[in-house]
Amino acid sequence: MSTTKPEQILANFKIQGKPVEVIPLGSGLINDTFKVTTDDSCPFDYVLQRINDNVFTDVELLQHNIELVTQHVREKLVARGEEDIDRKVLQFVPTVSGKTYFKTEEGDYWRVSVFIPRTQGFETVTPENAYDAGKAFGDFESMLTDLKEPLGETIPDFHNMELRISQLREAVQQDKAGRLQEVQEMVDHLEQDTTRMCQAEALYREGKLPKRICHCDSKVTNVLFDEQGDVLCVIDLDTVMPSFVFSDYGDFLRTAGNATGEDDPETDRVQLRWDIIESFTRGFIEGTKQFLTPTERDMLPFAMSLFPYMQCMRFLADYINGDTYYKTKYATHNLDRAKNQYRLYELTREGESRLHEFIKQL
Repeated sequence: MSTTKPEQILANFKIQGKPVEVIPLGSGLINDTFKVTTDDSCPFDYVLQRINDNVFTDVELLQHNIELVTQHVREKLVARGEEDIDRKVLQFVPTVSGKTYFKTEEGDYWRVSVFIPRTQGFETVTPENAYDAGKAFGDFESMLTDLKEPLGETIPDFHNMELRISQLREAVQQDKAGRLQEVQEMVDHLEQDTTRMCQAEALYREGKLPKRICHCDSKVTNVLFDEQGDVLCVIDLDTVMPSFVFSDYGDFLRTAGNATGEDDPETDRVQLRWDIIESFTRGFIEGTKQFLTPTERDMLPFAMSLFPYMQCMRFLADYINGDTYYKTKYATHNLDRAKNQYRLYELTREGESRLHEFIKQL
């Protein structure tokens, strides 16, 4: 954590009023976030956030992406005649030099945004807020289909299935922790499906599947709601970048559509929550109906199984490597996670035909 005081950091931004209190905000795993309360001379408060440049190594690119996206969304909301726009899109405060981030002498990166008042968020996914989230992420993608300037990848190859397969194969070849023998059967099962699970990348190279501007971290905690429970906006835009629509669709269902947590060692508790799956799907298709191609729509059931497969592979590779990436609480934590996600993958494969029929009805 930076030793530079928040007041010293804030002095570099063009904020209004005087900060009177700075307290931690939220429980994010990547960035350190604080709420800045100002005196009565300012009509609003702020959010101060330290950017984790170990995860987002190109902060200039990161902030440029966010500036393009928020400005474009704001223009779309104005064109729609929306009211209360300042609560429906994030607004970042420039520094005295005109950038939207400040680097301290210690090498820490900070940014400031306007705090959106009178909001609520949800930790637990329900059919109701799953529908809202699906529509919110779909609408977010829809507003960005005509973004005039391309975005860079803030985390290169984040959802690249071919890369994840190569990483597992490298882990298997090296077998650094001597664990391969006990997981060889799971590795063999995963290898049987590699061609099918890389079909998105293949179709993209053939020009049959486009990349969109996606959020790439779709979860209900990244949607902000007003006092009545209506969606205000999508937040936490660090991972917004080009990807397949499967990223926002499949990744949400991987966690929200599982009846248990991803590290539950009891795989019989892994079950599909069809109420969540169908509600999110209904909302997502409503939000993307202006641009979703028949190929993208037909492949949404594939996306439901893609992300458990991908995450299983990542957990398994880390276990074989000796647990060097994910934090673990016990010796077989990553193995339990991999088994959990593999069972989820099996269930989603079995459920693809049911989801196809549901989507046809929509």
